[in-house]
Amino acid sequence: MASKPVNVLITGANRGLGLEMVKQMVEGSCPVKKLFACCRDPEGARAEALQTLAKKHANIIKVVRLDANDLCSIKQCAQQVGSVVGAEGLNLLINNAGVLAKGNLQETSQEDMQNAFNTNILGPMYMIKEFLPLLQAAAKASGLSGMSTCKAAVVNITSLLGSMALVKESYSIFPAVSYRISKAGLNMLAMCCATEFQKDEILFALLHPGWVRTDMGGEEGEIDAPESVKGMLKVMTSMTDKQNAVFLNYKGDTLPW
Repeated sequence: MASKPVNVLITGANRGLGLEMVKQMVEGSCPVKKLFACCRDPEGARAEALQTLAKKHANIIKVVRLDANDLCSIKQCAQQVGSVVGAEGLNLLINNAGVLAKGNLQETSQEDMQNAFNTNILGPMYMIKEFLPLLQAAAKASGLSGMSTCKAAVVNITSLLGSMALVKESYSIFPAVSYRISKAGLNMLAMCCATEFQKDEILFALLHPGWVRTDMGGEEGEIDAPESVKGMLKVMTSMTDKQNAVFLNYKGDTLPW
């Protein structure tokens, strides 16, 4: 993310965009010191690709069990990460884990809505709260002025579907009521955090990855994961105070709320 190696944590890192982020960060030009790749079941079949990548880059990648729906799991993860990074803190927290149910209002169940809120809003909220001391430590230890992802930042992977301004033109194509509402809530969470922690010089970013061909996005997606992640990492690298609580896509374009 910058000339100085940084400590990074990514949720939902065992597949899709999360796995691709891990891969591009350690195999690209991003100087990463420690990368904590988090997923629910590190020993399960769905984490095999991540474990293979971690073995290849054992000095950088540390696979950590994390259930973003479980506060106890988040607390344990924060303690584990803190014991590794120490006073250096955590420079970049990427809230990538998410769930999506595609139904319209009549098809959306209470369970769909609860799952979306638990994973897409409460998960990131608890992550921010529990990792805040490590982000504050990183901001103080960096010696850098202003805001950036190489100092202290939280990047929330959100969605264009969370835009209220664009509902009319996109709803008939892809309703996903619970997902839309939860991502709109995630956007508000980031804005609240950006205001509350501005004094700590912690950057809070919102990134729409595009419609990506992943398990979540489906085969109809417009771009593949490598293209999306390449764009998002480029945007992250260029972020300053001006991008604090700004709704952006993977190309760096500003999106309507």
